[in-house]
Amino acid sequence: MVKKEFYGSLDGVQILGSISNKPAYEGAPTTQANILTKKAVAFIALLHRTFNKTRIELLKNRDIIQEKIDSGNYKLDFLPETKAIRDDLTWKGPTLGPGLIDRRAEITGPTTRKMVINALNTPVYTYMTDFEDSSSPTWENMVDGQVNLYDATRKQIELPTPKKYYKVDFSKPTPTLIVRPRGWHLVDDHILVDGEPISGSLMDFGLYFFHNAKESIANGFGPYFYLPKMEHYLEARLWNNVFNVAQDILEIPRGTIRATVLIETLPASFQMDEIIFELRDHSAGLNCGRWDYMFSTIKKLRNKSQHLLPDRDQVLMTSPFMAAYVKRLIKICHTRHVHAMGGMAALIPIKNDPAANEIAMGNVRKDKLREVLAGHDGSWIAHPALEPICTSVFDEHMKTPNQIHIIPDTAEVTPDQLIETQIEGGRITEKGIRQNLYIGLCYMEAWLRGSGCVAINNLMEDAATAEVSRTQLWQWVTHRAVLTDTGATLTPELSSSLLAEETEKLLKIAPVGNKFELAASLFKPEITGESFSDFLTTLLYPSITTVGEPVDLNTLE
Repeated sequence: MVKKEFYGSLDGVQILGSISNKPAYEGAPTTQANILTKKAVAFIALLHRTFNKTRIELLKNRDIIQEKIDSGNYKLDFLPETKAIRDDLTWKGPTLGPGLIDRRAEITGPTTRKMVINALNTPVYTYMTDFEDSSSPTWENMVDGQVNLYDATRKQIELPTPKKYYKVDFSKPTPTLIVRPRGWHLVDDHILVDGEPISGSLMDFGLYFFHNAKESIANGFGPYFYLPKMEHYLEARLWNNVFNVAQDILEIPRGTIRATVLIETLPASFQMDEIIFELRDHSAGLNCGRWDYMFSTIKKLRNKSQHLLPDRDQVLMTSPFMAAYVKRLIKICHTRHVHAMGGMAALIPIKNDPAANEIAMGNVRKDKLREVLAGHDGSWIAHPALEPICTSVFDEHMKTPNQIHIIPDTAEVTPDQLIETQIEGGRITEKGIRQNLYIGLCYMEAWLRGSGCVAINNLMEDAATAEVSRTQLWQWVTHRAVLTDTGATLTPELSSSLLAEETEKLLKIAPVGNKFELAASLFKPEITGESFSDFLTTLLYPSITTVGEPVDLNTLE
């Protein structure tokens, strides 16, 4: 019998974004047309048709739980129906994947070509390249990102510019590549499958997996992923089913994929065992996605005045609810024999101010020291210059490739500890409000121009950090917080007035063509309590989406 090559059908598929068959620069090896081929598009359409109904049902479940929390009819707790999974200490995760044994320093960043090259030249162990929080999902960014990863996997990535020629030195070991697709809540309006926008998660995962899974295996590692923003163990089950189907279609053994889950939502912190269990042979551990976790905590508890958080710079990893979540994650991961990864220190090097830079880098060192001593197996950096700090701290205090073998002898974290948001000495100030407004405006403006990773006040801000700023402002104005520095009550009128002032300051120094006025108009309903968008990205996405006439699919390669 002749083996049938099956990827799915293009019937009912529309591509509303342009597809270039011209190289981005002279001599570039890969074009957008090489990525959006007939087979690749049929493959992601098949994944969408198979799993999108379940994805939508799980998103509806999020809304139902949020409504119950808001009304006081739901208490966040460990799920009774999964008690047997938590109590059974005999089951473990899989053996560690090739290239994922030592992850003491993990660099992250968007899928832009320059960033990919710089990250692969950084002497770290692993590299998470990001289609999600550090990327603005314009059509060009998403497709060009796939072009860049295609070339990186084949060791043919380079970038000539007038100032510098960027190229990866593949004569040296390069970091193991890990890809973060967009979260389950995001879609891409540029591809319609049977009349509905394709899941951004399945598009990002599917295109990368289809083109690069076998190539990455040949390079000695595998198709590895970071999974963001899950709120329930059934969302992990969905990913596991996607992995199994994708591996079956390409005739790759099940379990080849490895996935690290970012525990960056409050509900997920109650279901860590279950999430690892659902991924089974595909699990590569959990990561403390600290900034999104703060955002999720605010979002989930937003209607409860007793959970007001103070100014953003006072919410530290040593704050009770943050420390409890880290403690639980490390113990569970090591009990299950998988990695417990630390989070991102948002500080970046400060140029032209040695004294300030020394203080900033000292704070990075303290943060990484806290993580390794707590039991983390590795940590994130956003800038190559931070690699020596992160690596040296872990080298000094973690002599083995990881410390999965050390299970902390600590008391079990309780549900109440996970939501203990009271911070001793916490203050809500006008300065904190203005800082959140400034960060929100600057980040949103950059995102609207297509940049999802922005240096602001010597911090690397992405969607997660901007979300903290946005939701804090909503929380404070909704509950009429009293400012400790001025004694004023934060009303919608005061919030709106401060927004106008901060916008005006930025407009005076911004270049022509900026998008600050658009950013402010989208920001205002959020910070006056008029509306609460589930995600900043879904709020802004329509403003960066430009769809055209459907592409003739017969022209695809």
